[in-house]
Amino acid sequence: MPRIDSEKFYTSAIEVHGTTAKGVNWASKENQEIRFDILLEMLPKDLSPFSIVDAGCGFGDLYTYMQKKKKFPKEYIGIDSLIDMYSIASDRTGCEIIIADICKDELPQADYYICSGAMNVLENFETHQFIRNCFMSCEKGFIFNILHGQRDSETYNYISTCQLKKIAKNLGITKVEFKDGYLEDDITVGFFR
Repeated sequence: MPRIDSEKFYTSAIEVHGTTAKGVNWASKENQEIRFDILLEMLPKDLSPFSIVDAGCGFGDLYTYMQKKKKFPKEYIGIDSLIDMYSIASDRTGCEIIIADICKDELPQADYYICSGAMNVLENFETHQFIRNCFMSCEKGFIFNILHGQRDSETYNYISTCQLKKIAKNLGITKVEFKDGYLEDDITVGFFR
């Protein structure tokens, strides 16, 4: 169970802010794009041979940002659990968008899985399950950003570097990359095969 009712969390943000970065609860479009840049830095420069699944795709903003940056994967698939996100991302991207619970449902195989912020309202166990399911569904790697630290929050999920290393060890992942320092309380992680 998420820390909060994620449907209400996102629906209320959409009602107030529309289909903007704030509508998916980012502080600003600039912060969202900083996170996207770090994710893209951890992927190969040429994405054309690779399929990418965007886990928790929201409005499909990552895909439209990739297009703006001339980063064209062979295939892009978005996954989100909310019907509003599914509808908007389908319209915006023209790509395949799947409605699924990443913690529970069977996921499509892809070269890379990417996630930007979708784990920020999950419980600790769900975060581990989300990471595991994405990693098990990728051929090359899972790259994600998440709130970083040891804060207690009734809304948000913070995870420490130590916890991330433990998850990697439990999954048998030996190639791990961390990037932080780009925004306060944020880290981007690459789990690679």
